[in-house]
Amino acid sequence: MNFAATPARQGGFLNLGQIALQRLTWAAGGLSILAVVWLIAGHLLTSNPKLASYSTFGLIPTLQAFPDMWEAGKIQNASMASGYRLGAGLLIAILIGAPLGVLVGRIKWFAAYSNSPFQFIRMISPLAWMPIAVLVFATWNGSIIFLIAIASVWPVLFATAAGLAKVDPAWFKVARNLGAHPLQMLTRIIMPAIAFDVFSGIRLALGVAWIVLVPAEYLGVTSGLGYAIEDSRETLTYNHLTALVLTIGVIGYVLDSILVLLIKHFSWHRGGA
Repeated sequence: MNFAATPARQGGFLNLGQIALQRLTWAAGGLSILAVVWLIAGHLLTSNPKLASYSTFGLIPTLQAFPDMWEAGKIQNASMASGYRLGAGLLIAILIGAPLGVLVGRIKWFAAYSNSPFQFIRMISPLAWMPIAVLVFATWNGSIIFLIAIASVWPVLFATAAGLAKVDPAWFKVARNLGAHPLQMLTRIIMPAIAFDVFSGIRLALGVAWIVLVPAEYLGVTSGLGYAIEDSRETLTYNHLTALVLTIGVIGYVLDSILVLLIKHFSWHRGGA
């Protein structure tokens, strides 16, 4: 048997390679522009005597701070503490939001009764729950995880409900006629059909949670990226502060890229690959 790639397959591989190279070029170009702007801003700060004390905000001092911070374990420890809180909060949001989204998308009376309460609670700023969270939870970790969960549950819930509302009702009729029980309906029809929407909701929830996490860590805790930023501000180590900000951007970008790959993988029912 000849395992040589056909011309069509070779063409497909070439097209995918060209697309990947093009996207990589765009990403590198965009980041290069950002780096140049940052470099120029740092030079302007250095050349101005009135702003010379802020010169460590520049790109070069920021990059020079990374080896020392890494050797001291500051970046790793802060990232692990924040990652734990982010992961726990998102997991709670998914475990609550996805089932509620299924109920909203499948049961009309539940959707009718729950819409107003859900919309009302959704519009309350997550950080406004901070005083209540501090009173209810015994630890700051619990309070921060609660804030992340209550901030990120809504994108998951409403994306799940919207995805389920788009599913052709004939699918459920056919499944019932074939004798499918509720668990099979959930695992064989509902979840595969709404996976694209669920992961899209999780991606939105990640963005919200990432925004809430850092200011929530300004208060009370002695670990995490938010605390490390606050500590750097108070000790006037501005290059450490900007290095931590850069770290937050890199981690957020990587997490978002992973979810984008999952969304593309589950986009078969939206006309994707």
